[in-house]
Amino acid sequence: MTDTALAVIVLAAGQGTRMKSSIPKVLHRIGGQPLVGHVLRAAAVLTPERTLVVVRHERELVATAIADLAPDAAVVDQDEIPGTGRAVELALDQLAGFDGDVLVLSGDCPLVDADTLASFVAAHRAADAAVTLMTAVVDDANGYGRIVRDADGDVARIVEQKDADDAERAIREINAGMYVFRADTLRTHLPAIGTDNAQAEKYLTDVAGLVRQEGGRVAASVVDDVTVTFGVNDRVQLAEVGRLLNARTVRHWQLEGVTVIDPATTWIDVDATLAPDVTVLPNTHILRATTIGAGAIVGPDTSLVGCEVGEDATVTRTDATFAIIGAKATVGPFAYLRPGTELGEKGKIGTFVETKNSTIGEGSKVPHLSYIGDTTIGRHVNLGAGAITANYDDLTKHRTEIGDEVHSGSHNVFVAPVRIGDGAKTGAGAVIRKDVPAGALALSVAPQRNVEGWVEKNRPGTGAADVAAQARSAQKADDGAQEEDR
Repeated sequence: MTDTALAVIVLAAGQGTRMKSSIPKVLHRIGGQPLVGHVLRAAAVLTPERTLVVVRHERELVATAIADLAPDAAVVDQDEIPGTGRAVELALDQLAGFDGDVLVLSGDCPLVDADTLASFVAAHRAADAAVTLMTAVVDDANGYGRIVRDADGDVARIVEQKDADDAERAIREINAGMYVFRADTLRTHLPAIGTDNAQAEKYLTDVAGLVRQEGGRVAASVVDDVTVTFGVNDRVQLAEVGRLLNARTVRHWQLEGVTVIDPATTWIDVDATLAPDVTVLPNTHILRATTIGAGAIVGPDTSLVGCEVGEDATVTRTDATFAIIGAKATVGPFAYLRPGTELGEKGKIGTFVETKNSTIGEGSKVPHLSYIGDTTIGRHVNLGAGAITANYDDLTKHRTEIGDEVHSGSHNVFVAPVRIGDGAKTGAGAVIRKDVPAGALALSVAPQRNVEGWVEKNRPGTGAADVAAQARSAQKADDGAQEEDR
């Protein structure tokens, strides 16, 4: 991207004790990605020559995640010496022969974006500085290291809150914790940094002080949007950066032609893709790599996880995971689409329907109150209310196959494995245990038997028995009156 080589070092070794979690801090997720994933994604746009991630706490978990998020990144293990300076020193050992700029990022700052990083590196090179700090101007700098500049506008020193005097506490420019160094600057000064401080850590910021002592230039680049510098140290901050990232994502899709009725209740992961003229209604979650085609209407009260929604489809009050919904299809309200569901063009999955590992063909409908699992349904099929595919025999799951143009009666049970031929029909209440030939009508009919007086005999003293007795007495009286009239 630039006129000199760039390497990126991401610091991800911390435990994050304030998260109070068994999960490493950098693996907590917002926008569908771990915190460190957002940082790696932003850095990758700069096409660095090398990317290194320094790990320690829950090393295997973090290293496995890094391999998935950024396969080309190298994992560096931090040793027993604590501190950001030591982390960068160990990463630098794997950059032997590298002569360029080193961008150092924190793995818990997920809002940093590629444009900010590109501008940051460009500012460092334009200033011809040995070190450039990313800084931000904030309304309340309490708790942050203050940037003290010299008469030329360069960084004279970084003063921590506890060490600042009144004039320094009044400074609103703070250190954001991201840096660009010349590689040779790090090689020269990192070995000289000790751990003689209150935290007994090797501080990366001490490099800036050593550079200044030798007359080198330490520059600062102020970000326009302070939110890109926000880090995560506890669950409160995790929720806040998640909200900010989501607001940024929703706004992006609005500017791309998506109608979002209520951004405050709409959540869209960074890997989701929405076409122009999609409409997203309130309280809708579009998660993972969900794709939604042009003209589709999704929501309200809908959650899509890794789904594909076709053009002009409508999905209402639905929970769907790894499902495919065809163009002009309708789903919901109150539908549950489990993984492996594929609904064809102009198909329908209706109210209180659950589907799993099933293909429902073009124009076919499962309108209401049904369970369809491990099933293949052909084209232009209509299943009556209460259809059940009984796919499990207590040992193995079996498939049901329903051909084209099949119409079933209400409250049918299809006991798999079973096949319903093209054009066949089934009667209401049928339990289908055998294959039905094409064009046949399948019935399972038993004579109705009424056992007179059963309730009064077997449920004496109940309300049902009382009203039944009254009805029977009234009926006898009516029958007697009719007999006298004859």
